[in-house]
Amino acid sequence: MNKKIAVIVILCAFAAGLTLHNVSFAESPKKTGDLYKELELFSDAVSMIRSDYVEKVDSKNLIYGALKGMLSSLDPYSQFMDPDTYNEMKVETEGRFGGIGIEITIRDNLLTIIAPLDDTPADKVGLKAGDKIVKIDGEITRDLTLIDAVKRLRGKPGTNVDVMVLREKEKKLLDFTITRSIIRIKSIKKSEIIEPGIGYIRLSEFQEKTGRDMEKSLVDLEGKGMKGLILDLRNNPGGLLNAAVDVSGEFLEKGKTIVSTKGRLENQNLLFKSKNKGKHLDYPIVVLINGGSASASEIVTGAIQDNKRGIVMGTKSFGKGSVQTVMPLPDGSALRLTTSKYFTPAGRSIHGKGIMPDIVVEYREAPKKEEKDKGHQADIFNELSKKDKGVKKGKAEVKEKEKKQYDNQVQSAVDVLKGIIIIYNKN
Repeated sequence: MNKKIAVIVILCAFAAGLTLHNVSFAESPKKTGDLYKELELFSDAVSMIRSDYVEKVDSKNLIYGALKGMLSSLDPYSQFMDPDTYNEMKVETEGRFGGIGIEITIRDNLLTIIAPLDDTPADKVGLKAGDKIVKIDGEITRDLTLIDAVKRLRGKPGTNVDVMVLREKEKKLLDFTITRSIIRIKSIKKSEIIEPGIGYIRLSEFQEKTGRDMEKSLVDLEGKGMKGLILDLRNNPGGLLNAAVDVSGEFLEKGKTIVSTKGRLENQNLLFKSKNKGKHLDYPIVVLINGGSASASEIVTGAIQDNKRGIVMGTKSFGKGSVQTVMPLPDGSALRLTTSKYFTPAGRSIHGKGIMPDIVVEYREAPKKEEKDKGHQADIFNELSKKDKGVKKGKAEVKEKEKKQYDNQVQSAVDVLKGIIIIYNKN
């Protein structure tokens, strides 16, 4: 009796996922027979656990545990989500959730930070893209699933979590104590003119409203005389595929390919093209990326690079080129399943490879305040001999100069855009 119940439960779970997405395909009798044999093996294991385990086991917990293990065995991005976790995920895509503010994955069997989100606790304490999380609250993260890691890192705002990371480039183990807070993510972090004619948009994540927000920002900057744009996708871990298509389409002529997806099933082979109606096409673009630029960020970067619409600068991107589909189940839980991989307009798969910039510019840390002060001592003594008004003006000029030169990658992008604009004007 127990065997029959277990088999029925598993089959119902599979059938629910397929029915909800109207997917149907035939398997050969041999493969179907193999499947039933494997299900019988599973049924035997369930029966033994229920009858012989030292304590009584809740059936739902047993099935949930099996589903978690099954999905985690596929790849780092496929997950089974219980109802609470699924609800958390839906809140996250709306741009507000609790935690420390990092996007994580499993790479080389290690819990790896894709990127810290801007102005979050993780960003403020100094966690970096590529850091390997080896301990959470003193417990080693070996064999920890992605979803369990997320649960441990999240918690009530105001509480602390201790994280130890391996920073491979520096060959150091670093300890951080991070205070959790409510994470509110604005997809567009900054939108401004940073120098005459040079617009700057910092895009931190791709959400439902990102395309619409991008359109508003572009119209605003164009109204302020923008002649060239820096699109900053550094440490942008990605987000929604449709949002990436919307953003890419802002800069490409109608009909230009943005991205294609390919999976096992015919309905997973999709081609996305620009629907632009002739807007935002008449100025040069520089896209900034780094090792924290992943997924949707790489879609936008690849579309602009392959269509020769702009120049890509910075360092190689993360290399997450697979598409996950969320499939709700009847009890409020859901599967997050990798269903296809995406390809740039030139047919490149970047999964595990990343995108190389057209111009490689390594990020340089800004000098520490003490170093800045030491470097400007002579200037300070010179300023003391001037009038108070002159001193204030001089200090303001130094601060403004330092502000512009604070980020060497942005400054390099500004220089490239200035050169292109000069050439455009001559032609």
